[in-house]
Amino acid sequence: MDPLYLLKPDSVAIVDAADKQAILDRLSGLFARSYDLDAGLVLEYLEEREKLGSTGFGRGVAIPHARIPGIQRPVAALLKLNQPAQFNAADGLPVELVFGLLSPENSGAAHLHALAAISRLLRDEAVRDALADAPSEEAMYGLLTNATDRDVA
Repeated sequence: MDPLYLLKPDSVAIVDAADKQAILDRLSGLFARSYDLDAGLVLEYLEEREKLGSTGFGRGVAIPHARIPGIQRPVAALLKLNQPAQFNAADGLPVELVFGLLSPENSGAAHLHALAAISRLLRDEAVRDALADAPSEEAMYGLLTNATDRDVA
């Protein structure tokens, strides 16, 4: 697994979400359950970041991220949507993969390095397609573990 951020097996989910707000709600809830965080606080910080500009990466991917108080290291969560949904992505296309990142409030470089690692991972068309085609959360987590282990090796 990538040492720049923590991704737990239970922070990967396949969900229904009809629009950007529903996606952020689901992502906040997943972060809260997986990392024992306050879902409302996570949602507030993710929404604040989205006001600066959409984190819709393009090619069916969004990377909502924020710096929040109360965590010690960057943590990640991944949603795969059952149906693509609008997220105001740069290319105008709906998203189907949403890779969230939360970092400590005062993390400058650590946050940027983790975000860059996620971006590199999801720019890999083979990884992106494999995640989109994965039949389960377990398969998605396994793909991410193998892809990041290969990337760091």
